[in-house]
Amino acid sequence: MEVLKVIGKVDSDGHLKLDLTTDLPEGKVDLVLVISSIYKDEKRKYDFSDLAGKLSWHGDALAIQRELRNEW
Repeated sequence: MEVLKVIGKVDSDGHLKLDLTTDLPEGKVDLVLVISSIYKDEKRKYDFSDLAGKLSWHGDALAIQRELRNEW
């Protein structure tokens, strides 16, 4: 088994082409790809709204929190 890390480029058509040299013998191989963007300034925030409900709160949330904390 070998672990290889390469930086690839996706062309304008969305195709990723890989040309890797390995020491593996000729034949079929199992291939696992983990693809992530290398652009660090591109921050994607996940929208959790489909996983959580929405709470409608009436009153002062901070005051209630302090009151509960003082009970400890």
